[in-house]
Amino acid sequence: MLFIANMLAAQKLIEIKLWPEGAPNSNGMTKQEKDGVLYVAEPTLTVYPAQNGNGLAIIMCPGGGYGHLAMNHEGHDMAGWFNTQGITYAVLTYRMPNGHNEIPLSDAQQAMRIMRQHAQEWNIRKLGIMGASAGGHLASTVATHFTDAETRPDFQILFYPVITMDPTYTHMGSRQNLLGNNPDKELETKYCNEKQITAETPQAFIMHSSDDGAVPVANSVNYYMELVKNKVPATLHTYPVGGHGWGFRDTFPYKRQWTGELEKWLREINK
Repeated sequence: MLFIANMLAAQKLIEIKLWPEGAPNSNGMTKQEKDGVLYVAEPTLTVYPAQNGNGLAIIMCPGGGYGHLAMNHEGHDMAGWFNTQGITYAVLTYRMPNGHNEIPLSDAQQAMRIMRQHAQEWNIRKLGIMGASAGGHLASTVATHFTDAETRPDFQILFYPVITMDPTYTHMGSRQNLLGNNPDKELETKYCNEKQITAETPQAFIMHSSDDGAVPVANSVNYYMELVKNKVPATLHTYPVGGHGWGFRDTFPYKRQWTGELEKWLREINK
């Protein structure tokens, strides 16, 4: 029933091609290979404009280890919940890196530009980036590697994110898909997002389970500590159990807690 209610609450969606003239770069994939990484022929942004927008908008980057995309529980399933709060919500279908590390970031930055081009139409005053797992790595990359005001998010929301590429506590599948098998130290450091934080990094809301066996909670804790060190407003919620990949699922025992806390946080940053 909750899923149906959320779908009913979501407004009519709009699908936008990120690169209608063709992408400026390539991940070397031209078709789907059997049991291989997900082939995204046409990266898109699916937008759910809020009927009575409160000025906030969020772009969601679903997870999937930079090899596939968890589009439902880490994507479209949240549309109605955000829309009922007056928030315009968008889900990014981004291309997999396939060892070409710049590909996901270029798609996400283009999504930022598109949303800002529609700011007046959708009543957007503050635009945030959100991501889960490897999508959390992409979202935190957007938050730490922006090049101008157009590509800088106003806030970031991270679900159990991969933050680091340090092999001692990264998610190795995400690292391998993004950087290849033997990246040099400079490239590894570039995508250790805990090392890329400055005073200009946008404020953050971070969630993780202590018993996450896929992405160690140290990813979120270390990122949070660096944000605090750089005097960036940040909040971190760690839950004792829940494992990895819960997204918007009702089976996560702390769903009521995180949805309540995030709703409150979004209200506060919108004042």
